Amino acid sequence: MLYIGIDLGTSAVKLLLMNSGGEIVRIVSKEYGLSFPHPGWSEQNPEDWYTQSMEGVKELLEGQDKSQVAGISFGGQMHGLVMLNEKDQVIRPAILWNDGRTTKETDYLNEVIGRKKLEQYTANIAFAGFTAPKILWVKEHEPENFARCRKIMLPKDYLAYRLTGVFSTDYSDASGMLLLDVAHKCWSADMCRICGISEEMLPRLYESYEKTGCVKREVAQELGIPESTVVAAGAGDNAASAVGTGTVGEGRCNISLGTSGTLFISADHFVSMNGQNAVHDFAHADGSFHLMGCMLSAASCNKWWTEQILHTKDYPAEQAEITDDRLGGNHVFYLPYLMGERSPLNDPLARSTFIGMTMDTTRADMTQAMLEGVAFGLRDSLEIARSLGISVTKSTIVGGGSKSPLWRKIVANVCNLTLEIPESVEGPSMGGAMLAAVACGEYPDVRTACEKIVRISRTEEPDPELVRKYEEKYQQFRQIYPALKELFPKLQ
Repeated sequence: MLYIGIDLGTSAVKLLLMNSGGEIVRIVSKEYGLSFPHPGWSEQNPEDWYTQSMEGVKELLEGQDKSQVAGISFGGQMHGLVMLNEKDQVIRPAILWNDGRTTKETDYLNEVIGRKKLEQYTANIAFAGFTAPKILWVKEHEPENFARCRKIMLPKDYLAYRLTGVFSTDYSDASGMLLLDVAHKCWSADMCRICGISEEMLPRLYESYEKTGCVKREVAQELGIPESTVVAAGAGDNAASAVGTGTVGEGRCNISLGTSGTLFISADHFVSMNGQNAVHDFAHADGSFHLMGCMLSAASCNKWWTEQILHTKDYPAEQAEITDDRLGGNHVFYLPYLMGERSPLNDPLARSTFIGMTMDTTRADMTQAMLEGVAFGLRDSLEIARSLGISVTKSTIVGGGSKSPLWRKIVANVCNLTLEIPESVEGPSMGGAMLAAVACGEYPDVRTACEKIVRISRTEEPDPELVRKYEEKYQQFRQIYPALKELFPKLQ
């Protein structure tokens, strides 16, 4: 049988076809646009997701026996607000995960409602990227759109709704809305009241590996696949990526160097944050839970620096001068806050900056500082997990940035972790296909699927002397943001 995993990303949808043995048959990617109506805003047209996904599936299945397609599932960009009216029409462009307009609403939730109550209701505090602050923003600034809203959903769930007609979501993705009582896996009546919405406006909750429905007849006919094709709930992109890398079970870790950067630690049981809400406490796609730190700009820092500032796309050439003897000795530092920052700062007004340049600073020094700054940002979240008594000594690493041997070495030594590079680094799309296979009974559960499919190709070990050097640099790095924090709002 064949299984389709759909990774609904920020700039493109990536589709993966997997066979019963867990082998990748084909991968297809389709791009779509982003809109930035105002500084710090980020929006997308949900219709583009559907159109490009359908075209992608058609290309994915060219030359294949379409009758063998058994299941479809998803990994998707999290937190985005999709609003439908009573006719199931999109009311306004989706407000995305990296949109920073909700400073006022986030402050209201954290300071007026209060962090302790939010943790009691949802196990998390408010971050500007979460869905609940976006709902409050629409309620305040677009009351006519708020009044028309009948359904609230997340990006991948809009795609699933178009495929099946079933109004659904999964626990991992719903965890990032600030509307889910994560510990009890149900919608929070208190958060619905605070946001002025009813529970009927929210989708039915499923485990990521559960069947929500089958493709609609017209969809099956257009794609040439069976009407019996199962659609599983899927997961938020990071949880799906964790499945794709085998990050399930107690204390497993995955680092993703994608557009955003994440540190993902799986846990068998719910972990109370006890006020340490700088990282997220979410449900996992395998039916358990996880902690996650998310920085808004990771590989996107590299893209910005290399393409927009240096005006080149030759990434390896820009990193070639950064030899091993230079690591741990850079006098330049970089704050990776191009879109503000989420974990652990929770500051949408934070901004990127280089500091420490002198007359002998080189282009390579600044490139190195950018790569190190992202690694330091990941370590900030790792330190929160360690403060909770969680011991992490190794991690898988995925995402576009993980293809750089230099960046992997920097991350391994900054975080003092052994990094494992999976044979397949497809992340959310692979995880989505695996969840579809579980939903169809190909594997009895997610953990078994991971054991059968995921393989490690090589490792990156930290060097004790380099770890020592980077420890000193990290302690310097962590002093920069507090020194500049009060300045950032004045720059807006």
